Amino acid sequence: MIDITRKINTKRTAIAQAIVKVSTQETIDAIKNNKVPKGNVLEFSRAAGLLAIKNTSNVIPDCHPMPVEFATIHSEIDELKILITVAVQTIYKTGVEVEAMHGAAITALTMYDMLKPIDKKIEISAIQLIEKKGGKSDFIDILNCELKAIVIVCSDSISAGKKHDKAGKAIIEKLKKCGIKNSDYEIIPDELEIIQQKAKYFSAENYDLLIFAGGTGLSKRDVTPEAIKPLLDREIPGIMEAARCFGQDRTPYSMLSRGVAGMIGNTLTLTLPGSTKGAEETMDSLFPYILHIFKVAKGESHDKQ
Repeated sequence: MIDITRKINTKRTAIAQAIVKVSTQETIDAIKNNKVPKGNVLEFSRAAGLLAIKNTSNVIPDCHPMPVEFATIHSEIDELKILITVAVQTIYKTGVEVEAMHGAAITALTMYDMLKPIDKKIEISAIQLIEKKGGKSDFIDILNCELKAIVIVCSDSISAGKKHDKAGKAIIEKLKKCGIKNSDYEIIPDELEIIQQKAKYFSAENYDLLIFAGGTGLSKRDVTPEAIKPLLDREIPGIMEAARCFGQDRTPYSMLSRGVAGMIGNTLTLTLPGSTKGAEETMDSLFPYILHIFKVAKGESHDKQ
């Protein structure tokens, strides 16, 4: 199974379709008049399809178990065809397209099983995904310009050459995956004045994105939040609330992070943990979704449902 532990929950929707074709009008009449010996075809098949949706992970090995929060199955008779439409919704880390297609397939197979005693030429066709929504792809903003970013690692030991930086480089790799390739990189000690000097300088140089890694914990030398917070023209509390919430599901120590975020002029400034895992998880929780800020700033915002 694919690792989805670093994905975020979003509303996921999928619509699938299947077609059952019978060979005679007599079969259609039997369905409409509830004369099929095995029972009500539309209701029995609908129930079977719903059970299939909820049990998809039990029969498709790589599918993740998930909470199915809404499912509907609609069957429409069109001449000698029965058009089956299945819609599934959840709020989860992965999509429900296989669940919807599984529901459509089992609904169709149940119809086949119920109708085969009276019609030997039934066909099942066009089991397909019609539509899917949700997940990271729905929240990727295509920006009309390249963003200028810098990652600054705040660490006494790394700046002194006693340790090697991994967190800052991991952040840069995450930025590249989001299409931000021109990222600068610096290492500085945990000094409040130096952190503030860097923040003022790079915001004045019109950098779009300024990410500090390190100094958000509780040791006496962890001063990045104290350095950055007074410089923020607009704090955006929800950014780090989202990061801590995401991290808390993975480690209880996330509640100890004191990171802050906001705008210094037109520069989005973030303060991330200095541990590699903490930095990676924070990036996973925020990107690419946070890039919507730059569309808002340019008046290009649009709501996504």
